[in-house]
Amino acid sequence: MTGLDAALKPLVGQAAATALAAQLEIGTVGELLRHYPRRYAERGRLTDLANLELGEHVTVLAEIRSVSQRPMRQRRGTLVEVVIASGGRTLSCTFFNQRWITGRLEAGRTGLFAGKVSAFRGKLQLNQPDMMIFGADDRDGGAGGVSDIDAVDEFAGTLLPIYPATTKLPSWKIARCVGQVLEMIEDPVDPVPREILRKRGLPDLGEALRGIHRPGSDADMRRARERLVWDEALAVQLALAQRRLAARGRPAPACPPVPGGLCDQFDRRLPFSLTEGQREVGEQLTRELAGDHPMNRLVQGDVGAGKTIVALRAMLRAVDAGRQAAMLAPTEVLAAQHARTLRELLGPLARAGELGLLDRSAEQATQLTLLTGALGAKARRQALLDTVSGAAGIIVGTHALIQDRVEFAELGLLVVDEQHRFGVEQRDALRGRDGDRTPHLLVMTATPIPRTVAMTVYGDLEVSALRELPGGRSPIATTVVPVGEKPAWLERVWGRVREEVAGGRQAFVVCPRIGDDGGPAAGEDVAEEPDGPEPDAPGTDRRPPLAVLDIAPMLADGPLAGLRVGVLHGRLHPDEKDAVMRGFTDRELDVLVSTTVVEVGVDVPNATAMVIMDADRFGLSQLHQLRGRVGRGSAPGVCLLVTEAPPGTTSRERLDAVASTTDGFQLARRDLELRREGDVLGATQAGRRSGLRLLSLLRDEQTIADAREQAWRLVTEDPRLDRHPGLAGMVVEIVDDQRAEYLEKA
Repeated sequence: MTGLDAALKPLVGQAAATALAAQLEIGTVGELLRHYPRRYAERGRLTDLANLELGEHVTVLAEIRSVSQRPMRQRRGTLVEVVIASGGRTLSCTFFNQRWITGRLEAGRTGLFAGKVSAFRGKLQLNQPDMMIFGADDRDGGAGGVSDIDAVDEFAGTLLPIYPATTKLPSWKIARCVGQVLEMIEDPVDPVPREILRKRGLPDLGEALRGIHRPGSDADMRRARERLVWDEALAVQLALAQRRLAARGRPAPACPPVPGGLCDQFDRRLPFSLTEGQREVGEQLTRELAGDHPMNRLVQGDVGAGKTIVALRAMLRAVDAGRQAAMLAPTEVLAAQHARTLRELLGPLARAGELGLLDRSAEQATQLTLLTGALGAKARRQALLDTVSGAAGIIVGTHALIQDRVEFAELGLLVVDEQHRFGVEQRDALRGRDGDRTPHLLVMTATPIPRTVAMTVYGDLEVSALRELPGGRSPIATTVVPVGEKPAWLERVWGRVREEVAGGRQAFVVCPRIGDDGGPAAGEDVAEEPDGPEPDAPGTDRRPPLAVLDIAPMLADGPLAGLRVGVLHGRLHPDEKDAVMRGFTDRELDVLVSTTVVEVGVDVPNATAMVIMDADRFGLSQLHQLRGRVGRGSAPGVCLLVTEAPPGTTSRERLDAVASTTDGFQLARRDLELRREGDVLGATQAGRRSGLRLLSLLRDEQTIADAREQAWRLVTEDPRLDRHPGLAGMVVEIVDDQRAEYLEKA
């Protein structure tokens, strides 16, 4: 018998083992058995074709409706079109120069069809898919071939497992390998203590692995999934519980409140009242900052909820206690924006030591320093000196703050803005500077986080939420512009931009890519382009995403001619970026064509229009963030989501969701509902799915909460899991170093 660590080659053969390693990076029995089915096709029930998405590699169970062939127009050869159907919907499968295939396909037969979803003339297609037809001859199993599914013992049940697959390794070939392995392995040693399994009524690991791959019934599959989901939830929560426990054990510089100090003076100067949420979170932060163990808190709030004020008051508490506070921003544009905003809010309270400061109420003033890679040599030397000497009480910067040359007099509080932009090493590099003491940590995000996400990807932080928006925010109207169906609407988009500018206001135009072959902007999702399809043939894939360097001159010379159009993207020199942003803020530019560098923190109250090109290329939360850049002044805002995504696709559903509400918390929940399994928990840089294969942040909320409680009990009793080696191994297997880093970034 064989264990989970065994190599696959002796069990599945050289060819299959090589394919699994090359296509999916699967090399052992355990890795194959952890490659769970994505879903199950039930004999007699065809796949719902309404849920397909452009660029996705899918396997569908459908019935052949018709088979036809015709000569190709612009090259020699024949195009074969197979129309498959399910539930009244149809999908075309196209084959080039494979006339022989028509003799092996018959209308009325059912089979599995695997390929990449593309579009032609507004309709979804599969281009050159692999097929496995029920009842066909097993004479050709290659690309575009047909194989006899009924002859495969693994598919004898009513539930057909559909695996995450690739173009060169279809689902049914993976299923055959799994079947061969299951026949030869012995049940593994269970890592989860028997008392925990018994308490939750869960099967042992061997039964669960067999049940997830070869379920005899839907109940068997659900029982197996429940066990494997518990393993994933518990592994993550154990890793995060260990981080929480380690953080709580370290000393921190206490920052108790100082009556009449800077924070109190700042509160008296505020020209507006704090919201109830800002007051409650502020009191919470004050209590935790006063402690001698590090605060680890995440403050989430919708766009415009007033997180900056909350963070500034916390930083002033640290300065009052004789410590320093640092704010880490993900981009130089945002760092400079934060520095300007904080200086404006503090006024004379941030100008300690400046000549001409006559405001006696500011005798306790501090100094605010900006430290980024864009500073000149002289300015950088002064910023470093102010930081190490303690002259600067508040330091705002980018990753430049993490460099070894940057030393603090005594860092009491670290504020990390937009946590998802930073990795765990970056965050901890700054927190570990002050000898044995760990600064307090305040993480801010303007991306609302559902409870399950907070418990999973922010499991080492306590979470607070700002749900109330301050007064004075203007409404934002959001409209989806479907230029794929209505191309004339694009002209109206540019007309609306001209109307806003004519009214004395400004506009953003955001594109997903920089251009000039400089690669994608951050977060861009570019579909791969296949080689060689006939230009007029079905199956032609998506065009490349629109680029700033292409769109800006097109607008300046065309529909926005006569307007002052500026360009902003990540490849500009820092001085250029700052000059462009200042020019837009000072109304020297009418329209700013940009990448997502303006996604967070940019505050231009006069900007009222946001046009997002190829809006379907962006994530839902990213769209919400971009929309939040307008409507920040007295005039209402307008957000136009320009897309070619066909109706009925998930991409269009996401855009419709953004247009239907401005409530970020509601959108975060909707985002979870629309995402496929695994998307929220991410993929490694190599493109593989996360080690968390089954855990659903939408369906498994209670399991995650239970696992969090169980993990904390285990770790407080056995911090390094020395008495539970199976659980320690499970953590390493499911949450390895790379995936643990993702959990900190997510």
